[in-house]
Amino acid sequence: MVIQGRTITPTDIDLIKHLLSEHPSWNRTTVSRELCRTWHWVRADGHQLKDMACRSLLLKLERTGYIGLPPRQGPSGNGFRKSSSLAPPHRTEEICDPLRSLVPLTITPVEPTSDDHRLFTSLLSQYHYLGHRTTVGENMGYLIYDHHHRPVACLLFGSAAWKTAPRDRFIGWDQKSRERKLSYLTNNTRFLILPWVTVPHLASHILSRVSRRICGDWIKKYCHPVYVLETFVDTERFRGTCYKAANWILTGQTKGRTRNDRDHTIQMSPKDIYVYPLIKDFRSRLRHDA
Repeated sequence: MVIQGRTITPTDIDLIKHLLSEHPSWNRTTVSRELCRTWHWVRADGHQLKDMACRSLLLKLERTGYIGLPPRQGPSGNGFRKSSSLAPPHRTEEICDPLRSLVPLTITPVEPTSDDHRLFTSLLSQYHYLGHRTTVGENMGYLIYDHHHRPVACLLFGSAAWKTAPRDRFIGWDQKSRERKLSYLTNNTRFLILPWVTVPHLASHILSRVSRRICGDWIKKYCHPVYVLETFVDTERFRGTCYKAANWILTGQTKGRTRNDRDHTIQMSPKDIYVYPLIKDFRSRLRHDA
């Protein structure tokens, strides 16, 4: 099976069970980091362990009954976030001015320990219909302020979907190419225009601005580029207007299932799949080794 983009074999599960039985005093973090070192599971810079991805992998194995993890030694990060109901101070007055009176926008990459990060997570948790939870794997968040330093929007990019047939056909991927090159895509998992902001063309303007800088930001943070952006638009809620206006390409629809729907019994609303290539030769870069 494939979890967190990694193929897990019976031998891998036996290794995890062996570590757990031989080291009963280890906590979950220690187990995760030791697995990363054993598997040489590191980020593109070749040094930083994929610890959060490995922890998520272990949790999924436990939920499916393959392993039993040691008890948590403290509340999760999600718990801390949910317990904090007060957002950092921010301006919430109605903004309905023309776009020209708000620019130039300030697009701020969100750093984990910054005040912007506290505001970013709070705004998504309160105002995005999907909420916000811990992002596993490579990710990039942006907090957008207008010319008067009022917050107007949040964007979050995370791991690309493991497999979607319309996107993979558009790129020209076979299974092996996708497995090798998936990290060069990122998924726009959250896009929030704050509810007190009603400015025509703001959303598409933000998408265009972010698309021009995200590759450089990704290289700075993870030491490798991204070549294509993707997103999924819930067709029962939205029409994807801002993505169309920003020249994103509609490649098809999902089948209305989730990645956990092994028995084909979970019915979800279909989602339109949009992509945005960042470079002209993206297909070549994503199908062949550099």
